[in-house]
Amino acid sequence: MSVVPKLSVVVIAYDMARELPRTLQTLSASFQRDIAADDYEVIVVDNGSTTPADEALCRRLCPNAVFHTLADAPPSPVAAINHGLAQARGALVGVCIDGARMLSPRLLATALDAARLHPRPVIGTLAFHLGPDVQSRSMAKGYDQQVEDALLASVDWAADGYQLFSIATFASSSADGWFTIPAETNALFLSREHWQALGGYDPAFVAPGGGLVNLDTWARACADPTGRVILLLGEATFHQVHGGIATNSPVSKWQQFHDEYVRVRGTRYVRPDGMPTLLGRIHPSALPSVQASAQRGPKRQATGTQA
Repeated sequence: MSVVPKLSVVVIAYDMARELPRTLQTLSASFQRDIAADDYEVIVVDNGSTTPADEALCRRLCPNAVFHTLADAPPSPVAAINHGLAQARGALVGVCIDGARMLSPRLLATALDAARLHPRPVIGTLAFHLGPDVQSRSMAKGYDQQVEDALLASVDWAADGYQLFSIATFASSSADGWFTIPAETNALFLSREHWQALGGYDPAFVAPGGGLVNLDTWARACADPTGRVILLLGEATFHQVHGGIATNSPVSKWQQFHDEYVRVRGTRYVRPDGMPTLLGRIHPSALPSVQASAQRGPKRQATGTQA
């Protein structure tokens, strides 16, 4: 691509031959709305998969994706993320640490809209799990890849990605709903300069899957006193079950990951707090989750903006 894109999206994959093609389909210009293919690039970094995704298929589904493979990849995705950040050309750069997460149809366009609201935006989304419950619980009741394939086939998500809301539930990190800063985001957008100032993802986090590095990066970005936290109202990521280190583990690894966090930061993890700005449009399919959020009440105040 000769045109310098406005936006770069870094996607990390590890043994996601089934999941990554769907994720990239939702990142394609034919799926994303109100954004042109020349406006953005997708940088896929494979973190040493034993069975990588079919690159030819992925290219067909998302023609503006470029692919990198990290040789001798460690269990943590941090090096892969920072490699992707180094390749990014856009003024706004997003990181999707988990390539198994599909995106809603106007997530990229709304991220670009959000970047215009403040000189130093900290842009995030909420996370959902496909299926009837948080996957660590639904898997114990028989939810697996075959059940999920049938669930996805029950809605025409390729034509209308907002239908994913109808077959998903809030992830634990986003359980407080739309009006509260989540514990983490799986689509974090910062300016190129802000990523440089932040130092990317901290390589001190070496636990498999990165431990709490995604929470750490989001918390550090949200804590920037010169920034503004902007949540993309009505846009989200949707996790496909794939046997992930943490999300799909039947046994919580929180203590192990938190112990590493304490060793790195010298203090206990504290969830981000504050008053986020909300920017977006609410598709009818997302209304039940918005209504549930309103019934719970915002645990942290938020300002609202429609776009």
